[in-house]
This record gives sequence, C-alpha cells and structure tokens, in this order.
Amino acid sequence: IKGADTVGVDTRGYDAGKKINGRKRFIATDTLGLLLVVLVLPASVQDRDGAKQLLLELRHRQRMGRTVRLVRHLFADSGFAGKLLDWAHTLLNTTIEIVRKPPGQKGFAVIPRRWAVERTLAWLTSYRRLARDYERHPATAEAIIRWAAITTMTRRIARTQPATRPGPRQFTTP
Repeated sequence: IKGADTVGVDTRGYDAGKKINGRKRFIATDTLGLLLVVLVLPASVQDRDGAKQLLLELRHRQRMGRTVRLVRHLFADSGFAGKLLDWAHTLLNTTIEIVRKPPGQKGFAVIPRRWAVERTLAWLTSYRRLARDYERHPATAEAIIRWAAITTMTRRIARTQPATRPGPRQFTTP
C-alpha cells in the first residue's frame, strides 16, 4: 500500500517488485474471510519474513486465548514457498499448502482457497481510510484495519437478507 507523506521514513520501505514506497499488509483469515491477525510492515520486508512474523503473532494469540481455534492448516500463494514451509511445520506444527495457478493459465483467474484472503483485502480497501496508508505508526494502521474488519463483520451479521448484486443497468437515450 502506498504511504502518504505522514508515514514515517523509519516505518516505510520500498518494494522493488511493485515499485511502491510504503508498507505491506499481512493478514490471516479463516475460510469465511473473517480476520484473525493483521500485521503492517515496511514494504521492503520480504513476503516470507513477513509471513514468519504473522505466523508467530497468530500462534501467540492462540496461546493467549484470543483466537477461538488452533490453526493447523494454512493456504498461501507461491510467494510463500520455500523454507517457510519447513519452518512452520517444525516450529509451529502447522502445515502450509501452496495453492498454485493451473499450468498454462494466463491472466487473472479465481483460484480456490486463495480468494478468501483477496476478498477480505477487497472488503477492507473499500474503506476510504484504508485505500492508502496515512498512519504514522504501524500499530495505528493495524487498529484501523481491525476496526474496518469489525464493521464489515457486523454489517454482514446484521443483514436481514442475503447480499445481492445489482443487475446490469439499462440506459435509454432520450
């Protein structure tokens, strides 16, 4: 996520792959898309290193009784493959399954299991405050992400009818 001018230099970084100066948001969700853990780090942090910190935070919350269930199986994209799989299995007794694109597939396609995290990120970035990172401290950014997730969950629970999408609009010319 691009950082605004208010983001301190010591808490931002440059992601050479995406050519963005700002921060990265790491989240863990359940299969329904409900937020379990959020972590905001400088964009210069590698995905695998951020995932290690996220998994340690998730395990810490589980031990403190802040998470209902013990997470034993995770799904991730190919950016998290490598030594992270063995590290998680050895130290945390957690299995990480890498969900890959089908061979020969080009462009965007919905990939099973990975879409839950992408959907949650889309829900969160629909909040204007989260479209860009304005916060000076990463802890404040994490709190605002949690607030947006709570608001989203509350609205989904309070809904009296299933969610519907509007159909295509018919435009008429006068």
